[in-house]
Amino acid sequence: MLDVCLLGTGGMMPLPGRWLTSLLTRYNGHSLLIDCGEGTQIAIREAGQTFKPIDILCITHFHADHISGFLGVILSMMNSGKTDPLFVIGPKGLEKVLQGLCVVCPALPFEIRLFELETRETVLNLCGYKITAFKVNHNMVCYGYTLEIERSGRFDVERAKAAGIPLKLWNPLQKGNTVEFEGKTYTPDMVLGAPRKGLKLTYTTDTRPTDSIRKYAEDADLFICEGMYGEAEKQENALQNKHMTMQEACHLALDAKVKELWLTHYSPSLSAPGRYRKELKSIFPEVHLGRDGRSTILNFEDEKDDQA
Repeated sequence: MLDVCLLGTGGMMPLPGRWLTSLLTRYNGHSLLIDCGEGTQIAIREAGQTFKPIDILCITHFHADHISGFLGVILSMMNSGKTDPLFVIGPKGLEKVLQGLCVVCPALPFEIRLFELETRETVLNLCGYKITAFKVNHNMVCYGYTLEIERSGRFDVERAKAAGIPLKLWNPLQKGNTVEFEGKTYTPDMVLGAPRKGLKLTYTTDTRPTDSIRKYAEDADLFICEGMYGEAEKQENALQNKHMTMQEACHLALDAKVKELWLTHYSPSLSAPGRYRKELKSIFPEVHLGRDGRSTILNFEDEKDDQA
């Protein structure tokens, strides 16, 4: 299962009751954070989450409302006793930006490993997550992220016994490893069934609607997308500033055939997002208005069956 928590839903500036846009996920003991504007470390505490398990930080772009909380977050990681490496993913120039933010930062007890994105698509496999970064359309280089938890097929005990595979090799084979033992090669396909359906979450903000979003969000279990404006008269603002309206996000969700849509990154002027709920549901019924602290658990299909 994948735990998902919206830490903040605000764009441009934090407001009382609305922190800047950030997302935290947790899978198999590893937490992943997307964006960290000012105050993110407080939002993490308010959500009842902790810093030590955060192993991956994905940055969409370098506007301050998405990156200025980096120093506070890593200092909170340090104070939590974190020693494992932190993987940080972001657009080209990431190293220079982080060096500037950390100029007053003491030596850290953990390593920061950077991945600078330079192509339209980059795929990384870290800590059990398959992370796909893809370019979107903002007024500076900006990326969306798709997170996938892939699942291998079920381990077939009878096949393993029939093939005469020693018991001590079952565990590494189940984990997808090829094993050499006593002159023989054993491969996972000898004991695993067909791959099972995994989990998929796509997160994108600060962008106009793009084909890349439709492509990478296709069939997502959860699509989290900016809904900067709800008012019809703000369409021109969205075009000029390369942001997205709530209505456009709903049409994207419909095109991508996602299961559920959460809206986020509201304009400071958008004081009551709920007033647009009825209109939005007429476009995409499974739309939900994001709020700080909104959380869910995405379960694998067989886990859903077990809970039914």
